[in-house]
Amino acid sequence: MTTLRCIAIDDEPFALEIIADDIRKIPFLELVGQFSSPLDALNVLKQERIDLLFLDIQMPTLTGIQFLRSLSQPPMVILTTAYEQYALEGYDLNVVDYLLKPIRFERLLRAANKAYELFTLRQPATQAPELDVAPAVVTSPEPEPTSDTQERTFFFIFSEYREIRIFHDDVLYVEGLKDYVKIFTTHQPRPYLSRLTLKTITPKLPDDRFCRVHKSFIVALDKISSFQKTKLFIGKQEIPVGSSYVEAFERRYREE
Repeated sequence: MTTLRCIAIDDEPFALEIIADDIRKIPFLELVGQFSSPLDALNVLKQERIDLLFLDIQMPTLTGIQFLRSLSQPPMVILTTAYEQYALEGYDLNVVDYLLKPIRFERLLRAANKAYELFTLRQPATQAPELDVAPAVVTSPEPEPTSDTQERTFFFIFSEYREIRIFHDDVLYVEGLKDYVKIFTTHQPRPYLSRLTLKTITPKLPDDRFCRVHKSFIVALDKISSFQKTKLFIGKQEIPVGSSYVEAFERRYREE
């Protein structure tokens, strides 16, 4: 099993000891260090591989939110706080989860499992499907507008702590995974991962170009290579077609 290397930061000694003890109980977490100040943790974050940060929000001198915003390449973050209203700000920073104090162990375990799942999804083993035609060649995930791209439509997502622009005609398909979606494109070897659901990303995708084919998949109609009753192919990638979606999909597919 992959182990996530993590640190905990909290200015309250008692709260820090409790969360550190609970972290040690979880087999796939390795507690590298515990700190009472964000500044004390900086060297570890810079010099070692840290996968997950348990970060208290309310601290003197520098709040957890301020500290997180200061990191150019932060690890995954689980926020801890005694005040629910402060936790909501963390979602703007795409944190994995937040824990409301006093923290129950089962709640911490659920957050840790979410981080582990997200870490696994981010690993480079997942590749974009091979296309029968050459994919569009670009030098950056976020190309600068040119005379060719100005007419292209696009949407924005928040991924890896950045706002990313994705052109609609680059999208191959979208896969939903609980609280996240994976967006596969023609120019990225890995999918974009964003804290969205299929329901919330659907309005970003034009109806005339995309179709829901399964409870977990939305596909770009013009990228489909072939179709067989219960499955379709985008390049060599097989995608299931759900029984409740097949009739509407067939109608849309034949219109294309």
